[in-house]
Amino acid sequence: MTTSADTLVPFAAAIGRYEPLIGLETHVELGTRTKMFCGCTTTFGAEPNSQVCPVCLGLPGSLPVVNRMAIEYAIRIGLALNCSIATWCRFARKNYFYPDMPKNFQISQYDEPLCTDGWLDVKVEGATIRVGIERVHLEEDTGKSLHVGGATGRIHGADYSLVDYNRAGIPLVEIVTKPIEATGAAAPEVARVYVTELRDLLRSLRVSDVRMEEGSLRCDVNTSLSPRGSGVWGTRTETKNVNSLRSVERAVRFEIERQAAVLDAGGRVIQETRHFHEDTGTTTSGRSKEEAQDYRYFPEPDLVPVAPSREWVEQIRAGLPELPAARWTRLQAEWALSEADMTALRNAGALDLVAETVAAGASPADARKWWLGELLRRANEAGTDLAGLSIKPAEVARVADLVVQGALNDQLARQVLDRVLAGQGTPDEVVAARGLAVVSDDGALTAAVEAAIAANPDVAAKIRDGKVAAAGVLVGAVMKATRGKADATRVRQLILNRLT
Repeated sequence: MTTSADTLVPFAAAIGRYEPLIGLETHVELGTRTKMFCGCTTTFGAEPNSQVCPVCLGLPGSLPVVNRMAIEYAIRIGLALNCSIATWCRFARKNYFYPDMPKNFQISQYDEPLCTDGWLDVKVEGATIRVGIERVHLEEDTGKSLHVGGATGRIHGADYSLVDYNRAGIPLVEIVTKPIEATGAAAPEVARVYVTELRDLLRSLRVSDVRMEEGSLRCDVNTSLSPRGSGVWGTRTETKNVNSLRSVERAVRFEIERQAAVLDAGGRVIQETRHFHEDTGTTTSGRSKEEAQDYRYFPEPDLVPVAPSREWVEQIRAGLPELPAARWTRLQAEWALSEADMTALRNAGALDLVAETVAAGASPADARKWWLGELLRRANEAGTDLAGLSIKPAEVARVADLVVQGALNDQLARQVLDRVLAGQGTPDEVVAARGLAVVSDDGALTAAVEAAIAANPDVAAKIRDGKVAAAGVLVGAVMKATRGKADATRVRQLILNRLT
């Protein structure tokens, strides 16, 4: 049974009648620089089929060798996710035909994964939700198919297809959650926040660049519905390769609305994989979902089992960096910020930038002010994120310092930021070249004040009569005359000294 967008059940109504059950499978390309079972490099964007060899092309007679760094990275991830690390595990062959898998099977892990039974806590609407981790296992990535022609970029309707095997064999970690229950209307947000937290964790571990736009972090979203009070879970669907945080949330929301419409109409949800469409926020049917037996798993005969020693695992554990949750708590205390303030920083992608700006000498308040104010506005105007701006945290710290010293006011500081972003030099170079420093010389300021008083005698009379609030008009006149370069505090003081 198909469901069009106009037959969806409104989300609130769907949640009123059904309880959602979600699960996420996150695929992470590891930054080991070489592939999982051979020595080929893994540079993103290289010329198609330029990073291949007999092993990753599956040529007869070639034999795989396990990448030790990939094993270490997977253990690092497992430890950070509070998993148990296997003392003995092995790889298996997962058999299926895809044109972008040159061997016609994938070397993966099946019933003996490297890491099992962990958890990651996430905060949603002030509540802490513990997301159980079923397993963390290693495998090799597939190649990339490019379908040329047609309107959708998919194989249906394409004129022809090309295959790039550069990605085939890249070390891939799959992180599978346990079913996440009892989230209700928060289910879409829980999915997004979990992937956000996981991405931040992986980045802090330095095991991957986790660039969703480049495919090094991809997410499969499983969704099913249970009629409230039934205790029976429905058939799940798997939305494949969702490649943005926002889309994870949208995919869950759409599937809840779509499946509710199917069930309300007396239909049956089909177990299948589905494609998410970024432009419409909808999913469409892909193919029927295979069961484990369809893959005909069996132990990989060309690889010996993996048996990490306890000493090695503990050595890896001792080398783990400060994890995001602990860092969040520490920085919130050090910066004296509320939970909402910290959330705003992370949602804007500014947490690391603010931390680096503080490390460069700015106060937390000033660093937060500039990144979440002027710089976030400029990033939005440019259609990029804060990290994509051509300004360094140390340069933002220098602008903040010049304001604290009184060498710049906020208006001039904004001009300096504009010119640094335009590549016109460092803050000090811009100030020197453009003459943007604050005018604080009493002689120059007194002349400007006298001119403003002479041009506004009625305002001056009000100040002489005790209405000191009117001084703001004269301050504004001086600021305009000096093109924003006057020290406003000193100007106000000079005005009051002159008229009261």
